[in-house]
Amino acid sequence: MQTLAPLVEPVAELSDAEVRRYSRHLIIPEIGMTGQRRLKSARVLVIGAGGLGSPALLYLAAAGVGTLGVIDDDVVEESNLHRQVLHGQSDIGRTKIDSAADRVAEVNPYVNFVGHTERLDNDNAVELFSQYDVVLDGTDNFATRYLVNDAAALAGIPYVWGSILRFSGQVSVFWADRGPQYRDLYPEPPPPGMVPSCAEGGVLGVLCASIGSIMVNEAIKLITGVGRPLLGRLLIHDALEMTYRSLELHPDPEGEPITALSDYEDFCGVAGADAAEAAAGHTIAVDELAEWLDARDRGEKNFTLIDVREAGEREINTIPGAVHIPKADFLDGTALPGLPEGPLVLHCRSGVRSAECLVVLHGAGRNDAVHVGGGVQAWVERIDPTQPQY
Repeated sequence: MQTLAPLVEPVAELSDAEVRRYSRHLIIPEIGMTGQRRLKSARVLVIGAGGLGSPALLYLAAAGVGTLGVIDDDVVEESNLHRQVLHGQSDIGRTKIDSAADRVAEVNPYVNFVGHTERLDNDNAVELFSQYDVVLDGTDNFATRYLVNDAAALAGIPYVWGSILRFSGQVSVFWADRGPQYRDLYPEPPPPGMVPSCAEGGVLGVLCASIGSIMVNEAIKLITGVGRPLLGRLLIHDALEMTYRSLELHPDPEGEPITALSDYEDFCGVAGADAAEAAAGHTIAVDELAEWLDARDRGEKNFTLIDVREAGEREINTIPGAVHIPKADFLDGTALPGLPEGPLVLHCRSGVRSAECLVVLHGAGRNDAVHVGGGVQAWVERIDPTQPQY
Protein backbone atom coordinates (compact mmCIF):
# COMPACT_ATOMS: atom_id res chain seq x y z
CA MET A 1 0.00 0.00 0.00
CA GLN A 2 1.46 3.35 -1.10
CA THR A 3 1.52 5.90 1.70
CA LEU A 4 2.89 9.44 1.84
CA ALA A 5 4.61 11.30 4.63
CA PRO A 6 2.28 13.58 6.60
CA LEU A 7 1.90 17.02 5.08
CA VAL A 8 2.42 18.91 8.33
CA GLU A 9 4.15 18.69 11.67
CA PRO A 10 1.81 18.36 14.65
CA VAL A 11 1.11 21.22 17.02
CA ALA A 12 2.48 20.84 20.53
CA GLU A 13 -0.75 19.87 22.23
CA LEU A 14 -4.53 19.86 22.28
CA SER A 15 -6.59 21.56 24.95
CA ASP A 16 -8.72 19.48 27.30
CA ALA A 17 -11.82 20.70 25.46
CA GLU A 18 -10.33 19.59 22.14
CA VAL A 19 -9.45 16.19 23.55
CA ARG A 20 -13.07 15.74 24.59
CA ARG A 21 -14.35 16.93 21.22
CA TYR A 22 -12.09 14.70 19.12
CA SER A 23 -12.06 11.67 21.42
CA ARG A 24 -13.51 9.36 18.76
CA HIS A 25 -10.64 10.30 16.48
CA LEU A 26 -8.07 9.90 19.23
CA ILE A 27 -8.97 6.27 19.89
CA ILE A 28 -8.43 5.32 16.23
CA PRO A 29 -4.88 3.92 16.21
CA GLU A 30 -4.07 5.33 12.77
CA ILE A 31 -5.10 8.87 13.82
CA GLY A 32 -4.49 9.07 17.56
CA MET A 33 -3.23 12.14 19.38
CA THR A 34 -0.46 12.82 16.87
CA GLY A 35 -2.78 12.69 13.88
CA GLN A 36 -5.26 15.01 15.55
CA ARG A 37 -2.48 17.44 16.38
CA ARG A 38 -1.50 17.36 12.70
CA LEU A 39 -5.08 18.23 11.75
CA LYS A 40 -4.95 21.19 14.11
CA SER A 41 -1.70 22.28 12.49
CA ALA A 42 -3.03 22.01 8.95
CA ARG A 43 -4.09 24.88 6.70
CA VAL A 44 -6.71 23.82 4.14
CA LEU A 45 -8.20 25.97 1.39
CA VAL A 46 -11.59 25.11 -0.13
CA ILE A 47 -12.40 26.67 -3.48
CA GLY A 48 -16.06 27.57 -3.48
CA ALA A 49 -18.66 27.30 -0.74
CA GLY A 50 -21.13 25.61 -3.09
CA GLY A 51 -22.26 22.07 -3.73
CA LEU A 52 -19.00 20.27 -2.92
CA GLY A 53 -17.59 23.04 -0.78
CA SER A 54 -20.54 22.83 1.62
CA PRO A 55 -20.01 19.28 2.93
CA ALA A 56 -16.24 19.71 2.64
CA LEU A 57 -16.24 22.76 4.91
CA LEU A 58 -18.58 21.15 7.41
CA TYR A 59 -16.54 17.97 7.77
CA LEU A 60 -13.15 19.68 7.67
CA ALA A 61 -14.33 21.93 10.48
CA ALA A 62 -15.76 19.01 12.44
CA ALA A 63 -12.52 17.07 11.97
CA GLY A 64 -10.54 19.82 13.65
CA VAL A 65 -8.55 21.36 10.80
CA GLY A 66 -6.79 24.28 12.45
CA THR A 67 -7.03 26.87 9.66
CA LEU A 68 -9.85 26.56 7.19
CA GLY A 69 -9.91 28.98 4.26
CA VAL A 70 -12.52 29.36 1.53
CA ILE A 71 -12.56 31.57 -1.55
CA ASP A 72 -15.92 32.50 -3.06
CA ASP A 73 -17.36 35.75 -4.43
CA ASP A 74 -20.95 34.52 -4.83
CA VAL A 75 -24.12 35.07 -2.82
CA VAL A 76 -26.61 32.47 -1.63
CA GLU A 77 -29.57 31.89 -3.96
CA GLU A 78 -32.68 29.84 -3.36
CA SER A 79 -31.71 27.36 -6.10
CA ASN A 80 -28.54 26.57 -4.13
CA LEU A 81 -30.31 25.18 -1.11
CA HIS A 82 -31.19 21.68 -2.35
CA ARG A 83 -27.50 20.75 -2.37
CA GLN A 84 -25.45 23.48 -0.64
CA VAL A 85 -26.24 22.40 2.91
CA LEU A 86 -23.83 24.89 4.42
CA HIS A 87 -26.47 27.58 3.84
CA GLY A 88 -30.09 27.96 4.91
CA GLN A 89 -33.22 29.89 4.05
CA SER A 90 -32.21 32.90 6.14
CA ASP A 91 -28.90 33.12 4.25
CA ILE A 92 -30.48 33.91 0.87
CA GLY A 93 -28.89 37.12 -0.41
CA ARG A 94 -25.90 36.91 1.93
CA THR A 95 -22.39 36.30 0.67
CA LYS A 96 -21.48 32.64 0.87
CA ILE A 97 -18.36 33.62 2.81
CA ASP A 98 -20.42 35.24 5.58
CA SER A 99 -22.83 32.32 5.68
CA ALA A 100 -19.94 29.83 5.75
CA ALA A 101 -18.19 31.71 8.56
CA ASP A 102 -21.27 31.50 10.79
CA ARG A 103 -21.86 27.84 10.05
CA VAL A 104 -18.24 26.79 10.59
CA ALA A 105 -18.12 28.69 13.88
CA GLU A 106 -21.23 26.82 15.00
CA VAL A 107 -19.77 23.45 13.99
CA ASN A 108 -16.39 24.02 15.64
CA PRO A 109 -15.35 27.19 17.46
CA TYR A 110 -11.73 25.97 17.63
CA VAL A 111 -11.27 26.37 13.86
CA ASN A 112 -9.64 29.51 12.49
CA PHE A 113 -11.90 30.44 9.55
CA VAL A 114 -10.39 32.61 6.80
CA GLY A 115 -12.75 33.96 4.15
CA HIS A 116 -11.55 35.27 0.81
CA THR A 117 -14.45 37.14 -0.80
CA GLU A 118 -13.00 37.30 -4.28
CA ARG A 119 -12.84 35.33 -7.49
CA LEU A 120 -9.88 33.00 -7.99
CA ASP A 121 -7.80 34.25 -10.91
CA ASN A 122 -4.26 34.48 -12.26
CA ASP A 123 -3.46 37.46 -10.05
CA ASN A 124 -4.18 35.80 -6.70
CA ALA A 125 -4.05 32.02 -7.15
CA VAL A 126 -0.37 31.18 -6.56
CA GLU A 127 0.08 33.60 -3.66
CA LEU A 128 -3.14 32.35 -2.05
CA PHE A 129 -2.26 28.67 -2.47
CA SER A 130 1.17 29.28 -0.95
CA GLN A 131 -0.56 30.13 2.35
CA TYR A 132 -2.05 26.65 2.61
CA ASP A 133 -0.92 23.02 2.84
CA VAL A 134 -3.61 21.46 0.64
CA VAL A 135 -6.44 22.69 -1.57
CA LEU A 136 -9.87 21.17 -2.25
CA ASP A 137 -11.28 22.04 -5.67
CA GLY A 138 -14.92 21.35 -6.43
CA THR A 139 -15.44 24.04 -9.05
CA ASP A 140 -17.66 23.34 -12.05
CA ASN A 141 -15.86 24.98 -14.96
CA PHE A 142 -12.82 23.83 -16.86
CA ALA A 143 -10.98 27.15 -16.94
CA THR A 144 -10.82 27.27 -13.13
CA ARG A 145 -9.83 23.60 -12.92
CA TYR A 146 -6.78 24.17 -15.12
CA LEU A 147 -5.93 27.32 -13.16
CA VAL A 148 -6.10 25.37 -9.88
CA ASN A 149 -3.88 22.63 -11.28
CA ASP A 150 -1.20 25.03 -12.48
CA ALA A 151 -1.30 27.27 -9.40
CA ALA A 152 -0.98 24.23 -7.10
CA ALA A 153 1.99 23.01 -9.16
CA LEU A 154 3.69 26.40 -8.87
CA ALA A 155 2.93 26.55 -5.14
CA GLY A 156 4.26 23.02 -4.71
CA ILE A 157 1.23 21.66 -2.87
CA PRO A 158 -1.24 18.81 -3.51
CA TYR A 159 -4.91 19.30 -4.13
CA VAL A 160 -8.00 17.13 -3.99
CA TRP A 161 -10.28 17.43 -7.02
CA GLY A 162 -13.94 16.55 -7.17
CA SER A 163 -16.54 16.80 -9.90
CA ILE A 164 -20.28 16.08 -10.03
CA LEU A 165 -23.03 16.09 -12.65
CA ARG A 166 -26.50 14.60 -12.39
CA PHE A 167 -25.88 11.17 -10.76
CA SER A 168 -22.13 10.86 -11.38
CA GLY A 169 -19.08 12.00 -9.46
CA GLN A 170 -15.30 11.77 -9.69
CA VAL A 171 -12.51 12.33 -7.17
CA SER A 172 -8.72 12.27 -7.39
CA VAL A 173 -5.62 13.72 -5.76
CA PHE A 174 -3.20 15.66 -7.94
CA TRP A 175 0.34 16.62 -6.96
CA ALA A 176 2.75 17.78 -9.64
CA ASP A 177 5.84 16.86 -7.61
CA ARG A 178 4.65 13.35 -6.69
CA GLY A 179 2.32 12.03 -9.37
CA PRO A 180 -0.27 12.86 -12.01
CA GLN A 181 -1.85 16.25 -12.52
CA TYR A 182 -5.28 17.23 -13.78
CA ARG A 183 -3.63 17.86 -17.15
CA ASP A 184 -2.67 14.18 -17.29
CA LEU A 185 -6.35 13.27 -16.93
CA TYR A 186 -7.57 15.97 -19.32
CA PRO A 187 -4.70 17.17 -21.54
CA GLU A 188 -7.21 19.23 -23.53
CA PRO A 189 -10.54 20.63 -22.36
CA PRO A 190 -13.66 19.25 -24.04
CA PRO A 191 -15.21 21.45 -26.73
CA PRO A 192 -17.26 24.25 -25.14
CA GLY A 193 -20.86 23.15 -24.74
CA MET A 194 -20.02 19.44 -24.92
CA VAL A 195 -20.19 18.93 -21.14
CA PRO A 196 -23.16 20.69 -19.48
CA SER A 197 -22.68 22.58 -16.26
CA CYS A 198 -24.76 21.74 -13.19
CA ALA A 199 -26.95 24.74 -14.05
CA GLU A 200 -27.66 23.14 -17.44
CA GLY A 201 -27.65 19.44 -16.61
CA GLY A 202 -28.65 19.43 -12.95
CA VAL A 203 -27.19 17.50 -10.04
CA LEU A 204 -28.66 15.17 -7.43
CA GLY A 205 -28.30 17.12 -4.20
CA VAL A 206 -27.14 14.24 -2.03
CA LEU A 207 -24.36 13.43 -4.51
CA CYS A 208 -22.57 16.52 -3.20
CA ALA A 209 -22.38 14.89 0.22
CA SER A 210 -21.05 11.63 -1.22
CA ILE A 211 -18.27 13.23 -3.27
CA GLY A 212 -17.56 16.06 -0.82
CA SER A 213 -17.03 13.65 2.06
CA ILE A 214 -14.63 11.56 -0.05
CA MET A 215 -12.67 14.73 -0.79
CA VAL A 216 -12.39 15.45 2.93
CA ASN A 217 -11.33 11.87 3.59
CA GLU A 218 -8.48 12.31 1.09
CA ALA A 219 -7.43 15.60 2.67
CA ILE A 220 -7.31 14.00 6.12
CA LYS A 221 -5.19 11.14 4.78
CA LEU A 222 -2.75 13.59 3.20
CA ILE A 223 -2.51 15.69 6.34
CA THR A 224 -2.00 12.78 8.73
CA GLY A 225 -0.04 10.47 6.42
CA VAL A 226 -2.34 7.48 6.89
CA GLY A 227 -3.81 5.17 4.30
CA ARG A 228 -3.42 5.14 0.54
CA PRO A 229 -4.48 8.43 -1.05
CA LEU A 230 -6.06 8.70 -4.48
CA LEU A 231 -2.83 10.04 -5.94
CA GLY A 232 -2.47 8.21 -9.26
CA ARG A 233 -6.05 6.97 -9.17
CA LEU A 234 -9.40 8.33 -10.34
CA LEU A 235 -12.44 7.26 -8.33
CA ILE A 236 -15.69 7.22 -10.33
CA HIS A 237 -19.05 6.99 -8.57
CA ASP A 238 -22.39 6.18 -10.21
CA ALA A 239 -25.16 6.96 -7.73
CA LEU A 240 -27.88 5.34 -9.86
CA GLU A 241 -26.11 1.99 -9.96
CA MET A 242 -24.44 2.65 -6.58
CA THR A 243 -21.04 1.61 -7.88
CA TYR A 244 -17.51 2.84 -7.33
CA ARG A 245 -14.65 2.03 -9.62
CA SER A 246 -11.03 3.15 -9.66
CA LEU A 247 -8.83 3.84 -12.67
CA GLU A 248 -5.06 4.21 -12.57
CA LEU A 249 -3.56 7.50 -13.71
CA HIS A 250 0.04 8.13 -14.71
CA PRO A 251 1.95 11.32 -15.47
CA ASP A 252 2.39 12.04 -19.15
CA PRO A 253 6.10 11.35 -19.82
CA GLU A 254 6.04 14.02 -22.52
CA GLY A 255 4.11 16.54 -20.44
CA GLU A 256 5.64 19.99 -20.10
CA PRO A 257 6.36 21.20 -16.57
CA ILE A 258 4.22 24.06 -15.32
CA THR A 259 6.35 27.21 -15.23
CA ALA A 260 3.70 29.95 -15.37
CA LEU A 261 -0.03 30.55 -15.46
CA SER A 262 -1.70 31.10 -18.81
CA ASP A 263 -4.93 32.42 -20.35
CA TYR A 264 -7.38 29.73 -19.25
CA GLU A 265 -10.47 31.33 -20.74
CA ASP A 266 -8.76 31.30 -24.12
CA PHE A 267 -7.48 27.74 -23.60
CA CYS A 268 -10.95 26.44 -22.72
CA GLY A 269 -13.17 28.76 -24.72
CA VAL A 270 -12.28 28.92 -28.39
CA ALA A 271 -15.89 28.19 -29.31
CA GLY A 272 -16.91 30.58 -26.55
CA ALA A 273 -15.11 33.34 -28.45
CA ASP A 274 -16.92 32.23 -31.59
CA ALA A 275 -20.22 32.44 -29.72
CA ALA A 276 -19.42 35.97 -28.54
CA GLU A 277 -18.62 36.95 -32.11
CA ALA A 278 -21.83 35.37 -33.40
CA ALA A 279 -23.88 37.17 -30.76
CA ALA A 280 -22.38 40.57 -31.59
CA GLY A 281 -25.06 42.41 -33.54
CA HIS A 282 -27.38 39.42 -33.32
CA THR A 283 -28.74 39.83 -29.79
CA ILE A 284 -32.10 41.22 -28.75
CA ALA A 285 -33.23 42.13 -25.25
CA VAL A 286 -36.26 40.55 -23.60
CA ASP A 287 -38.17 43.85 -23.86
CA GLU A 288 -37.66 43.79 -27.61
CA LEU A 289 -38.68 40.13 -27.73
CA ALA A 290 -41.91 40.98 -25.89
CA GLU A 291 -42.68 43.60 -28.55
CA TRP A 292 -41.86 41.11 -31.32
CA LEU A 293 -44.18 38.51 -29.81
CA ASP A 294 -47.01 41.04 -29.59
CA ALA A 295 -46.41 42.00 -33.21
CA ARG A 296 -46.39 38.32 -34.20
CA ASP A 297 -49.72 37.80 -32.45
CA ARG A 298 -51.14 40.69 -34.48
CA GLY A 299 -49.82 39.16 -37.69
CA GLU A 300 -47.37 42.01 -38.20
CA LYS A 301 -44.16 40.04 -37.73
CA ASN A 302 -43.04 36.54 -38.63
CA PHE A 303 -40.31 34.62 -36.78
CA THR A 304 -39.81 31.34 -34.95
CA LEU A 305 -38.83 31.44 -31.28
CA ILE A 306 -36.76 28.39 -30.29
CA ASP A 307 -35.95 27.27 -26.74
CA VAL A 308 -32.64 25.35 -26.79
CA ARG A 309 -32.73 24.24 -23.14
CA GLU A 310 -33.31 20.71 -21.89
CA ALA A 311 -36.89 19.49 -21.61
CA GLY A 312 -36.86 19.47 -17.81
CA GLU A 313 -35.94 23.14 -17.68
CA ARG A 314 -39.06 24.05 -19.62
CA GLU A 315 -41.16 22.61 -16.82
CA ILE A 316 -39.80 25.33 -14.52
CA ASN A 317 -40.38 28.40 -16.67
CA THR A 318 -40.92 29.30 -20.33
CA ILE A 319 -41.19 32.17 -22.76
CA PRO A 320 -44.64 31.80 -24.34
CA GLY A 321 -44.73 30.80 -27.96
CA ALA A 322 -41.36 29.05 -28.07
CA VAL A 323 -40.83 25.69 -29.74
CA HIS A 324 -38.35 23.28 -28.23
CA ILE A 325 -35.18 22.16 -30.02
CA PRO A 326 -32.38 21.29 -27.54
CA LYS A 327 -28.86 22.59 -28.01
CA ALA A 328 -27.49 19.10 -28.70
CA ASP A 329 -29.58 18.93 -31.88
CA PHE A 330 -27.93 22.10 -33.14
CA LEU A 331 -24.42 20.97 -32.22
CA ASP A 332 -24.75 17.62 -34.01
CA GLY A 333 -26.57 19.17 -36.96
CA THR A 334 -29.79 17.17 -36.70
CA ALA A 335 -31.87 20.30 -36.09
CA LEU A 336 -30.83 22.06 -39.27
CA PRO A 337 -32.87 20.22 -41.96
CA GLY A 338 -36.17 20.68 -40.13
CA LEU A 339 -35.86 24.36 -39.26
CA PRO A 340 -38.63 26.57 -40.66
CA GLU A 341 -37.92 29.29 -43.15
CA GLY A 342 -37.78 32.89 -42.01
CA PRO A 343 -36.07 34.60 -39.07
CA LEU A 344 -35.11 32.51 -36.05
CA VAL A 345 -34.87 33.73 -32.46
CA LEU A 346 -33.10 31.43 -29.97
CA HIS A 347 -33.18 31.53 -26.20
CA CYS A 348 -31.85 29.45 -23.30
CA ARG A 349 -31.57 30.05 -19.57
CA SER A 350 -29.04 32.88 -19.61
CA GLY A 351 -27.91 33.40 -23.20
CA VAL A 352 -24.81 31.21 -23.24
CA ARG A 353 -26.21 28.11 -24.94
CA SER A 354 -28.29 30.09 -27.41
CA ALA A 355 -25.17 32.01 -28.48
CA GLU A 356 -23.38 28.69 -29.04
CA CYS A 357 -26.25 27.58 -31.27
CA LEU A 358 -25.95 30.83 -33.22
CA VAL A 359 -22.47 29.75 -34.28
CA VAL A 360 -23.99 26.65 -35.90
CA LEU A 361 -26.80 28.56 -37.58
CA HIS A 362 -24.56 31.28 -38.96
CA GLY A 363 -22.17 28.62 -40.21
CA ALA A 364 -25.11 27.04 -42.04
CA GLY A 365 -25.96 30.33 -43.72
CA ARG A 366 -28.86 31.33 -41.44
CA ASN A 367 -27.41 34.77 -40.84
CA ASP A 368 -30.78 36.27 -39.89
CA ALA A 369 -30.84 34.21 -36.68
CA VAL A 370 -30.57 36.14 -33.39
CA HIS A 371 -30.69 35.17 -29.74
CA VAL A 372 -32.16 36.62 -26.55
CA GLY A 373 -29.63 38.22 -24.25
CA GLY A 374 -30.11 37.04 -20.67
CA GLY A 375 -32.47 34.28 -21.79
CA VAL A 376 -35.45 33.20 -19.75
CA GLN A 377 -33.77 34.51 -16.59
CA ALA A 378 -34.07 38.04 -17.91
CA TRP A 379 -37.60 37.31 -19.15
CA VAL A 380 -38.76 36.30 -15.67
CA GLU A 381 -36.97 39.21 -14.01
CA ARG A 382 -38.27 41.92 -16.36
CA ILE A 383 -41.34 40.62 -18.17
CA ASP A 384 -43.04 37.86 -16.16
CA PRO A 385 -41.93 37.74 -12.49
CA THR A 386 -44.79 35.34 -11.67
CA GLN A 387 -42.64 32.45 -12.97
CA PRO A 388 -39.99 30.83 -10.76
CA GLN A 389 -36.26 31.18 -11.38
CA TYR A 390 -33.68 28.42 -11.19
